[in-house]
Amino acid sequence: MVRVAVVGVGYWGPNFARIMDELSDARLVAICDSDSKRLDKLKGTYPNARLTGNVDEIIAAKDIDAVVVATGSDSHYEITRKCLETGKHVLVEKPLGVDVEECAELQSLAAATGLVVQVGNNKRFDPGIAFARQFIQDELGQIMGLKAWYCDSLYRYTMTDNLQPIMVGSEQVLRPAGNPKADKRRYFMLTHGSHLVDTARFLGGEIVSVHARLFERFDAYCWFVAVEFASGALGHLDLVVAVRGDWEEGFQVYGELGSVKGKTHLPWFHKTSEVECFSVRDRQIRRPLGEDAHTYKLQVEGFADSILTGAPLHGASLADGAAALRALVAIARSVETGQPVRLADVQGGV
Repeated sequence: MVRVAVVGVGYWGPNFARIMDELSDARLVAICDSDSKRLDKLKGTYPNARLTGNVDEIIAAKDIDAVVVATGSDSHYEITRKCLETGKHVLVEKPLGVDVEECAELQSLAAATGLVVQVGNNKRFDPGIAFARQFIQDELGQIMGLKAWYCDSLYRYTMTDNLQPIMVGSEQVLRPAGNPKADKRRYFMLTHGSHLVDTARFLGGEIVSVHARLFERFDAYCWFVAVEFASGALGHLDLVVAVRGDWEEGFQVYGELGSVKGKTHLPWFHKTSEVECFSVRDRQIRRPLGEDAHTYKLQVEGFADSILTGAPLHGASLADGAAALRALVAIARSVETGQPVRLADVQGGV
């Protein structure tokens, strides 16, 4: 059994704690948050887990095998680095970090440790998306083009507030310097763009260059990004925050021997993506049911399995997280310059 601590129980952390507490191959040992009000709220729910506001205590603890990092994006690198230095496996929420060089440092640090480090790109565990990836690899042949889009709804929080606990907050909450949400370009690219880029890489392969445009109007942001994949295929990524309509995410892939299209639902509904895969071999369209689409649970199960059995990582790796961050930085640089940007050339952060 994997002994796990969850660090950060603001927005995502409580769900990780609940999932960890319910798994048969993981045990929730500790919960960490700088806000004592949040910890007080969890005392009765997790009486067997120790609660602390000191993250260094978690990192140094001998009875903890793995740490789930569910804090703000700007602290992912530091906490993950400390966990690796003390021999702990890590499941770190996306994005892996906010700086290209820091992500590369984590890759180097983890390379010789044998530790499991998984980035929390939960969409990879969506049964529909996983089916689409397998179909692309097995039957699609060469890819000609890929389109993917992520449209965050103006009304999303009205929907999600009905599906998850309202976040507890107070003056004790540990915040980064300044207000990360004040720079909306950066905040939206890190939080939403990281999903879009990872899905594009998961289905289409490595991205080598981007050419991005950004349009802002009525407090909404629209990125259109032309993409070149390592295979030579072309792509187009759309990120819109916040669309005046329903939340929507989806993709289309055009290949030599078929095509794929998918529509992804708001993940809190735990409903698999609606995917259609057409093959020229039998001229049939395949639609997976995907009856278990609790992607957050599935990613935690995969994380625990890799630790316990040594199985290959089920989800996004450190390399995936670093590559996704490079793509986000490249998009930001392309918007600034108006020119195409190669991912291999970028430095710094979003």
